[in-house]
Amino acid sequence: MTRTHHPPPTPPPGISRRHVLRAAGGLGAAAALTPALAACGSAAPAEPLTSGRADLAFWTHDDAYVDFFREAAANTTGSPFTWHLRPTRAGAADLVTKTIAQAIAGRGTPDVAGFEIGAFTRLLRGDIAAELLEDLTGHLDPDIRADLLTVRTEPFSKDGALYALDSDAPLVVYYYREPEFARYHLPTDLGSWDELADAGTRLADRHGVAVAAVPTGSDLPQVLQSFEMLLLQRGGRLFDADGTLTLDTPEAEDTLRFLADGVQRGYLTTVSDYYGPSMQAALKTGKVIGQWMASWYKVYGLIANVPEQSGQWRIRPLPVFPGGGGRTSFAGGTGFAALRGKRNTLAGVELVKAAYLDPAEQVRRYTVLGYLPSRRSVFNDPGLTRIEDAYCGGQRMFEVYRDIIDEAPVLHLSADRTILETVLSGYLLRAYQGRTSPREALRNAEEDFRGQTRNRGGS
Repeated sequence: MTRTHHPPPTPPPGISRRHVLRAAGGLGAAAALTPALAACGSAAPAEPLTSGRADLAFWTHDDAYVDFFREAAANTTGSPFTWHLRPTRAGAADLVTKTIAQAIAGRGTPDVAGFEIGAFTRLLRGDIAAELLEDLTGHLDPDIRADLLTVRTEPFSKDGALYALDSDAPLVVYYYREPEFARYHLPTDLGSWDELADAGTRLADRHGVAVAAVPTGSDLPQVLQSFEMLLLQRGGRLFDADGTLTLDTPEAEDTLRFLADGVQRGYLTTVSDYYGPSMQAALKTGKVIGQWMASWYKVYGLIANVPEQSGQWRIRPLPVFPGGGGRTSFAGGTGFAALRGKRNTLAGVELVKAAYLDPAEQVRRYTVLGYLPSRRSVFNDPGLTRIEDAYCGGQRMFEVYRDIIDEAPVLHLSADRTILETVLSGYLLRAYQGRTSPREALRNAEEDFRGQTRNRGGS
């Protein structure tokens, strides 16, 4: 496959360690490295590599990305670079901490890094992203930029700059175990959550079976994500485009009421998390026969936990909320970025572009990793539509994704998301238990959040 490579923009100046320290002032990494900063000063601009062999420090939380990028590098022709990856694997949160710490230390930063969307929020505080990451906007052909899904560029953008390209367009769908739906005479095409709730209540009363699960364990990001997926579908947001909390809304109240009613009426069951022993047991015993979740859940949730149920599962668009919203949502994502001011900055940018913008590589990413395209035009690729998924009984799953992609909501991030995870998760659990009303839970969570962010100086 041949790609057209445009001349790269003028390389950026070197990263200023003092600027990074100031931007990261509220982060533990900065405090931990204070003794090492006595000689802190502006780094000299790196002489940029503009062609030839590029040995890239490549950091990721998932080894599958290493294999994908290596093959993309091998597939690419016409580039002034040849890429050789030196991979480092770390947990998603640790990867961000280590990147910031190494930038403050003035050495050892990656050339290319994949930031999981939840961890990326930490880079949005102050000027951290602008100091560490190359703005990709000027590196992109305008036609390609217009073809990228805004719903996938927005989470990795700030102040008009795009800092990473997303690995996926993880649409949320409803997974259902078709033989079990048939056994209980449960329709698979119910149009609204209210209809599914009524049918699910009868199912729970008669058979002790739930149509989905919600996590209530110690993994607070999962507790929040379960709520946020349906909130986005309903048309609500946790944060607006400016990073301001928008929680006390009718959309949020509708969403939380559906979840709390579900737990109390039994059509939803509770598990500690979506991936561990409690969910595995619920799936294996048939106590849970459906779940709203992102496109990647087939691999990481179902195949990982119940491989023996291959052929039994299907997907469909989400049932709708009567009050409004669409038939899908988003959950997850990982943005790959190039670190700015380094010798390999331009080489890193070109690798990310080669792997993530070429239509053929977007198709390969879906066939190899199951990750959906981030370019809208690739959803029209006839080859993707023809793929039949064995685990889902030969279903042409991409037909579902193509049908709902234009209804996908925009997700806005905030540097204070981790505060909200702590505050809101507790109130969600209280609402599930019937200890507070949905409206009170949301209002109290917003009040507590604003108090905590005021105490630390806001976003």
